[in-house]
Amino acid sequence: MPWDLIDLNSGYSIPNVAYGTGSLGSGQWPIDQITQAFDTGFYHIDTAQLYRNEADVGSAITEFGLERSNIFITTKYSGLNGFDIPSSIRNSLDYLNTSYVDLYLIHNPKLAVPDIPTVWAQMEKVQEEGFARSIGVSNFNEKQLEILLSSARIKPAANQIYLHPYNYQQQSQTLEYAAKHDIVIEAYGALTPVTGEPGGPVDAPLNEIAARLGATTDQVLLAWVKAKGTVAVTYLSAGDLELSAEDIKAIDAAGTIGQK
Repeated sequence: MPWDLIDLNSGYSIPNVAYGTGSLGSGQWPIDQITQAFDTGFYHIDTAQLYRNEADVGSAITEFGLERSNIFITTKYSGLNGFDIPSSIRNSLDYLNTSYVDLYLIHNPKLAVPDIPTVWAQMEKVQEEGFARSIGVSNFNEKQLEILLSSARIKPAANQIYLHPYNYQQQSQTLEYAAKHDIVIEAYGALTPVTGEPGGPVDAPLNEIAARLGATTDQVLLAWVKAKGTVAVTYLSAGDLELSAEDIKAIDAAGTIGQK
């Protein structure tokens, strides 16, 4: 399979594509969609307290009959209902019908109350108690990562951030800092140039590359994410595309012209 595993600093590895459930809501719809994702051959599911569909993810896993060892589950502490991290992880595990998650993230740095070191210490305890094999953060910039690392006993394994060609340069410091400290970047929102901001400078290289490779523009964007060495939180279908160095440079250059 073209989608690969990326090593984490925790000693585990993460599939470099995830099926994101943030837009699915809750109920039978997400169960059907997640089951369809399993049918297409990838088993990294990304959910969160905030999405209110952890129970649906658990139901889909049960219905499909997957062995726990064959699926990678990411969920996030979103600070819902005033629950702290120790209570939240236990609730998430109950909803997901599992004894552990593969990756547990702080959904946003604003949730680090009273401060990042205090909250990160709670995350470290989650890993030490076996509730999560790896722990990480989401939407942290390089300064917030620096604060975290200044007191951390366990490094975050991943940082999930908003990343697409139009904000690639703005996120460059976070990307560089993460690479320096062996923190894997997960990219959500990579399809923004197609779904949210069509008509911009990136359209031209996307259309040219897609036509040449017999692909769709969203596949090209996800192949761009893969080429950057990050985990794509989206669809599987771009996994078999390989972009040339010239293709990547063309998308980067167009993204710089239209950067937000």
